[in-house]
Amino acid sequence: MARPGARVADSKKINSELFTLTYGALVSQLLKDYENAEDVNRQLDRMGYNIGVRIIEDFLARTSTARCTDMRDTAEKIQSAFKMYLGVNPTVTSWSPASDEFSLLFDQNPMTEFVELPDSCLSLKYCNLFCGIIRGACEMVQLEVTSWFVQDSLKGDPTTELRVKFVKKLEDAMPAGED
Repeated sequence: MARPGARVADSKKINSELFTLTYGALVSQLLKDYENAEDVNRQLDRMGYNIGVRIIEDFLARTSTARCTDMRDTAEKIQSAFKMYLGVNPTVTSWSPASDEFSLLFDQNPMTEFVELPDSCLSLKYCNLFCGIIRGACEMVQLEVTSWFVQDSLKGDPTTELRVKFVKKLEDAMPAGED
């Protein structure tokens, strides 16, 4: 029981900070293990892809959402997933003329709250996990996309911008020998 006048900590804020610090420790360990920022970038993307493959089921169950009708619908659902899982609401912007490519702008990124990149890590894509998550989740709903960072506030850019591009619609494939 709390004392009168004692501050009660916001559990969501504590969970967010714990996640942020744990992720930072993971990236730090990957840098020690691989000693090459490009290898760490690939590993973060691979880890994110595996998370995306699994998290899409939770997202679909929680939101009872229907299949995406186009990339604009996909962008809205990606935006709501960031809000749901990280508590951030990126802005969807910079649509391509064909509406097959867009950017997510992050005014704030909880993953980078306590992070300063040393000069030796300027080629590190610290939040490359996001790119893999988007790619993995979209693949599970039959969309092949690519995603990459255009700007990163950790590297002195005014904002963090993640770009997502539609590649193709994947067809449901039956395992060989089954009809």
